[in-house]
Amino acid sequence: MKQHMTLKDLARELGISPSTVSKALNDSPEISAKTKKKVRELADLLQYYPNSFAQGLKYKRTKTLGVIVPAILSNFFSMVLDGIEEKASELGYRIIICISKESLEKEKLAIDMLIKSQVDGILLSPSKETQASLNIKHLQAPKNYGIPIVMFDRLIKEIEADKISINDCLEAELATMELIKSGCRNVVYFSGMATTSVNEERKQGYKKAMENSSATARIIEIDFSKDEGEKFKSILEENSIDGILTSDELTTVQTARNVLTCGYKIPKDISIIGFTNGKMGENFMPSLTTVDQKAKEQGEIAVQTLIDRLEDKLPLESIEFILKAEIIHRESTKNAMIPI
Repeated sequence: MKQHMTLKDLARELGISPSTVSKALNDSPEISAKTKKKVRELADLLQYYPNSFAQGLKYKRTKTLGVIVPAILSNFFSMVLDGIEEKASELGYRIIICISKESLEKEKLAIDMLIKSQVDGILLSPSKETQASLNIKHLQAPKNYGIPIVMFDRLIKEIEADKISINDCLEAELATMELIKSGCRNVVYFSGMATTSVNEERKQGYKKAMENSSATARIIEIDFSKDEGEKFKSILEENSIDGILTSDELTTVQTARNVLTCGYKIPKDISIIGFTNGKMGENFMPSLTTVDQKAKEQGEIAVQTLIDRLEDKLPLESIEFILKAEIIHRESTKNAMIPI
């Protein structure tokens, strides 16, 4: 374990007395606002925690796990959390759930709060801002206090941690081939979750399938939060689209709704496959064919892996679990044409 920063270390760095540092951190009225600001900024930069707290991290177990997800409204992350809570409860652990809302700053605050809450380990799917910026210093802090991290779904290769995911590249390739085998000739990829690792992997899988089929790949970044009805209609018409692979469940539902609004029939005119086997896609009319990412299983395996790591049941090197996804066939695709 890395030697933690002490009060005396901070005082030496700042050129002031340890008592002044202590008073500044405790918001004493004896200390000026300028000095307090300077002390707190350096404490954050050097990842300082009170000595008694840091020692507590080293020797105690709290049977508590921290969880950080980018969103709670997403069916995928809701199902992951269901798996996490169920497995953690089964194994005698409590969980603290934090939501980053795709914000790097909120994610940093969550990491800091979980360290101070003395969690035994952290389960994490990083925010879009973290993945886009690769600002990952905060994700290295827990390790300094003996707190392991397990990442799930969205992964950052630069972080040394156990990782749980599906093979997004392969699954996107297989889904694209499913559309092509069903008779689609102009398949596009609609991306609604830019700057995430899973989206980039799915793009690569889609492009690989199109290249292997000698077809032209077209990736379209779509934002349904804006009024893009006319733009969407022109995209469909100009590209003669008859097949769509989408990046996530919300984008799938929004795409299907707009396809129907533009007067096309699903799957007669346009077939659609998306990612995440959630309730929105299942209950949409027509019901939507999807890649089941095994969300609940990812949560369960993430918890088991983290506890195995805490109990020294795993090798020193980080491990990676890759789950096999499957395509759930529903009404938004035609039956694939099987070669005789």
